[in-house]
Amino acid sequence: MTVFVCIDDRGGMLFNHRRQSRDRVQIADMLALVGGGRLLCDPYSATLFPQGGPIFDEGFLEKAEEGDFCFVENRPLAPHAGRISTLVVYRWNRTYPRDVLLDLPLPGDFRLTETVELAGHSHETITRERYER
Repeated sequence: MTVFVCIDDRGGMLFNHRRQSRDRVQIADMLALVGGGRLLCDPYSATLFPQGGPIFDEGFLEKAEEGDFCFVENRPLAPHAGRISTLVVYRWNRTYPRDVLLDLPLPGDFRLTETVELAGHSHETITRERYER
C-alpha cells in the first residue's frame, strides 16, 4: 500500500487532537497521485475531502489491500510498516506544537526516490518526498 502523511520539521502530525495544518494544494496533489485508485482514511479526515472521494473507516489501515492508498493523520504506522511499499511525506517546512509524531524513521527501510516542491495555499512551500521500500 501507499501511505500519505503530513509532518512538520520535527515529525509532528497532530497537536491536542487537531491536525497541525491543512492545505488544499496538498490535498489536490495527493488526489492526483491516487488517480483512479482506492483512497482510505480515518473518519477524522473527512472534512478535508470532497464528497464521493475517499472511503472513511476506523479500521482503514487493517482493511487496506495491496495497491490501495491511505492518508494517515492520527494513527501509528509502525504496526503496518511491513505492508507499506511507498510512503509519500508532505513536509510543511515549519515547526508546530505536536504530541503525535510519525513513528517510522526516515529513511529507515525506505529510500528517497523523489522530492518535489509545491507552492501551497496555506504554506509558501510544501515539500513532497516519495520513499520506496
